[in-house]
Order: sequence, then structure tokens, then C-alpha cells
Amino acid sequence: MIGTGTVVAGVLIRDGRLLLCHRSKGRVRYPDYWSLPGGKVEPGESSRDALRRELREEIGVDAAISRDGPLQAIRDDAYVVEAWFVDQFTGEPVNAAPEEHSAIAWVGAAELKYLRLAHPEHLSLLIRTLEGRSGTPRPG
Repeated sequence: MIGTGTVVAGVLIRDGRLLLCHRSKGRVRYPDYWSLPGGKVEPGESSRDALRRELREEIGVDAAISRDGPLQAIRDDAYVVEAWFVDQFTGEPVNAAPEEHSAIAWVGAAELKYLRLAHPEHLSLLIRTLEGRSGTPRPG
């Protein structure tokens, strides 16, 4: 059964590399996979507000989310997953949610195809985005 909830995910790029989170082996959904940082949209919350909250909770950064809308929205068995470009962020990303992620890492386009991604549908989008936006985000 396909659910109707929404999950938001942030595309953070610095120096030509993308930030990914390695999901802990104990997670119910996608254990031991790599994913973009993010999480569920709560009732009454916009996608942008949810992503800002999730990025603070998971990786400890304050973020400005693209006003252009999501880069991509895909549907899995339980959620619509929206990938949003993070125009700028302040703070150094850290694994602020070790119960959710065993690690975080900056990954280049060449490395992406070798990782087990929670949503492999994002792969071509992420590579294109890395190639088009490989600079450092604007300071926040």
C-alpha cells in the first residue's frame, strides 16, 4: 500500500561533494543504506520548515532552502520523498543524531554509484546537481 506522508531530504554541496548520511543498521526503513539528511513532515508544517528542522536535528546546521521547489519528488512504498537544494547553510555538519545515522560523509559524483542509496532514483539527479553546482554554498 502506498502511503500519503511526505519526507523531505536536503541536497547540501560543498567543494564539489554531496553530504550523505549512513543509516544505522537498527533502522526499520533502509538500514545500512546511505541517504540525504532529512525526515518526515509533521502535521501543519511546510516542507521547507520540516527540512530546516530536520537539518538542525540530524546534522546541526541552519539552512536556507531553495525557493524553486523540490528538485525531485519520488514515491516509495510509504512516502513521497522530496529532494530540496539547500542554497546555503551555517555551521559545520556533524552526526547530531547517532541513533539514526552511524556516519555522515561528503561524497563526490564518482563515489555515488558505488554506494547503496536508500532511494537510487535520486542518483542521476544528484550527479547532475553535483556537476552543475560544485562550488561552495554562499555563507549564511
